[in-house]
Amino acid sequence: MENSWTKRREPFQFMLYLGLISSALLFLFIILVFVKKELVNQDIPIKIPKVFWFSTLAILLSSLTIWQAQKSMELQKFKEYRQYIISTYFLALAFLLFQFWGWMDLLNNNVLPSNNTGGSFIFILSGLHVIHTLGGLVALGMVLYNSLKNRSFIDSFVESVNPPNQLRLRLISIYWHFVDVVWIVIFLFLLWHAS
Repeated sequence: MENSWTKRREPFQFMLYLGLISSALLFLFIILVFVKKELVNQDIPIKIPKVFWFSTLAILLSSLTIWQAQKSMELQKFKEYRQYIISTYFLALAFLLFQFWGWMDLLNNNVLPSNNTGGSFIFILSGLHVIHTLGGLVALGMVLYNSLKNRSFIDSFVESVNPPNQLRLRLISIYWHFVDVVWIVIFLFLLWHAS
């Protein structure tokens, strides 16, 4: 009987999980700093830009489309796979645009990190998340490029059965779901503290 603790693991997946854990700890640390400051200062007003609702919807949909892309690749439905990868990529871009739009809304309402503690936490949490999203967008761009380059059935099939390509898509999918969950946690946390 094989021991699950000692069996060989995929090293890239293991490194990804280590990176995700460290990122999650960073976000948790920032949230704990906010909670500590709120306990000391009583109330830190937060005003969430309404456009963040749209960014939340965009990132939730992108998580669904990347999951569908994975399923389509496994079923060798390569046209659907390309459509889902393209959808994921553009939903990620929409998420980023909504984030920037939200920041502009905050700045236009004079909510600056220098004069508003709640605003500074919004900028820090969403800004850090945007950096993570940009990393995922670069990886998605590489997968999108390969899917558009290999349009024939034979090329798509060869790409789909190639273990490194399968691993790449699986790792990007794991990372993208992580980015999605982190944003939901941030958004719910900010909603909970919104004035």
